[in-house]
Amino acid sequence: MEAPFYQTYLSKIREGSVIENLMGSGDLFSDLVKEIPEENGLHKYQEDKWTIKELIQHLIDAERVFCYRALCFARNDKTELPGFDEQLYTPESFANERKLTSLINEFHILRASSIDLFGSFNNEVMRRTGIASNLTWSVETLGYVISGHCLHHADILKERYL
Repeated sequence: MEAPFYQTYLSKIREGSVIENLMGSGDLFSDLVKEIPEENGLHKYQEDKWTIKELIQHLIDAERVFCYRALCFARNDKTELPGFDEQLYTPESFANERKLTSLINEFHILRASSIDLFGSFNNEVMRRTGIASNLTWSVETLGYVISGHCLHHADILKERYL
């Protein structure tokens, strides 16, 4: 996969397997958000940016999309998959109407499920590829992108929100 946009995320992954990276990035993000008070969930660092709740919902949405892609490619589905526009998803998520604790809990449950999904793939399956967003992806790369995307937003949360 050659896409500078996603290299930003891949550059953040650490040595280790997809599973180790999913666990590590999930733990890091969980540690970061678990102490945020409910009243800070609507905080934005700039008017045109997402709230903390929307940022967490964005991570959830993106992880679901990447896991779906990984599942399709793992099962040798050769259907080309579309991209998704996170700017369109965010207002439709109604994240700001939810409790921060609910979003954090959903992130934990989804991450555990993602770990189980990628843990079910053997080496052959991890090397399988498919097309999404007009790019060729391997199953393994999708797992690493999930982790790197999470670390990217953890950095933004630390640097600009907290």
